[in-house]
Amino acid sequence: MSGHSKWATTKHKKAVVDAKRSKMFAKLIKNIEVAARTGGGDPAGNPTLYDAITKAKKSSVPNNNIENAVKRGSGAEAGGADYQTIMYEGYGPNGVALLVECLTDNRNRAAAEVRTALTRNGGSLADPGSVSYMFTRKGVVVVPKNGQSEDDVLMAVLDAGAEEVNDLGESFEVVSEATDLVAVRTALQEAGIDYDSADAQFVPSTQIPLDEDGARKIFRLIDVLEDSDDVQNVYANFDVPDDVLEALDAD
Repeated sequence: MSGHSKWATTKHKKAVVDAKRSKMFAKLIKNIEVAARTGGGDPAGNPTLYDAITKAKKSSVPNNNIENAVKRGSGAEAGGADYQTIMYEGYGPNGVALLVECLTDNRNRAAAEVRTALTRNGGSLADPGSVSYMFTRKGVVVVPKNGQSEDDVLMAVLDAGAEEVNDLGESFEVVSEATDLVAVRTALQEAGIDYDSADAQFVPSTQIPLDEDGARKIFRLIDVLEDSDDVQNVYANFDVPDDVLEALDAD
């Protein structure tokens, strides 16, 4: 079980109702706009756009905002920004490896914000390639339990290319090759199993166990990074035991 995955899942749920809601909405909207620009504005023929819209809807982004983002991205409406994807590599406290994925219309601003966040919170930027080899791009689908067992989910996705199903507490995480993500998501839909999100993510090959102090430091760093409008996702190779997560939750 990945402590990082469990923490990220819990944090996402809290983000829907806390003060970061508008910032999260903006990032989901940006995903939709870029997906529409890259693959066209029809979700039926653009799986990336389909998943971006689904994720936004499940996070309560208003339909009007979603439709406008699709129009801007596909060129049906003016005003879309020219976003670029940039991946920064770095290290956090305790040698935790970080991949910081930015979606930005200003490379210099994004680089400065990432560098500042790292250096002020016990981290540092790393040379390209020095961290990324520790991660593999995978398809990750998060499925709420809703009374289903791990075997129920596994049986639904096994023939679609799923590699493993992890128990995250209140949900399951289905991991596959990134190229099998759509097949896995479709298999769940055909089995009548709802899912919270379906994304291509960078999954670490090894993880660094953290105690309460180490976990607090890395969570603070990731919060600062994600507070940047240019930062879309942060991937890290840490693992936090359940008892440490519970202690931090109680803070």
